[in-house]
Amino acid sequence: MPVSCIDFFWQVAYNVVCKILYGWGENPPNREDAKTMKQEALQAAKKAYEIEAECLREALSYVDDEQFSKAVEALANATRIGAAGCGHSGIICQHFAHLMCCIERPARFISPAEAVHGASGFLQKGDVMVFASRGGKTKELLPIVDICKAKGVTIISVTENMESPLAQQADIVLRQYVNMETDKYNSQGTTSTTSLCMIFHALQAALIEETDYKNEQFALIHPGGAVGERLNKK
Repeated sequence: MPVSCIDFFWQVAYNVVCKILYGWGENPPNREDAKTMKQEALQAAKKAYEIEAECLREALSYVDDEQFSKAVEALANATRIGAAGCGHSGIICQHFAHLMCCIERPARFISPAEAVHGASGFLQKGDVMVFASRGGKTKELLPIVDICKAKGVTIISVTENMESPLAQQADIVLRQYVNMETDKYNSQGTTSTTSLCMIFHALQAALIEETDYKNEQFALIHPGGAVGERLNKK
């Protein structure tokens, strides 16, 4: 195909994509111009790093050693662990359940929608249920709290609001700290998810020590990927 035809083909393809994605008409912005990020966008990106770094530095002072110790003990002794949250908190709770499985603490994320339709049957007396809600008032979680209390399940709540229903009804409360979200409107679940992640990462780190979990054990259950190759290298 002649070079001119190739150029024509890519220009047509570019125009079609721009039309579909951005609604640009016959004269879309020059491709080189489109690659240039606004200076404000770059500044916002850099500020996001600063906001989240500041949050993690300050969050440590909000850790209650007694409550954290109780949480570690409960998780170490639980036969099963459940976790639930909505939105971004729910996504991070899925991560938490996987973290627990990676150190052989059987866990699963329980969807708030499914929990009130039978999925809470996973939990038995003596198990632990972790709830995550920054405001502590997430309505979808409150019926699950009632189920857990009726079944004798230990409740750990992670929340910023110590006066909230989730905090007040929990056996153990881990306080979450959030300085502000990274977007200019302070609306998106960004820093708050990082803060929640940090609490869950800290719990896993503590549990590895508390249960004397060995890397050789992890190697057995993680043969896949680059990590598995490194762990199982003879």
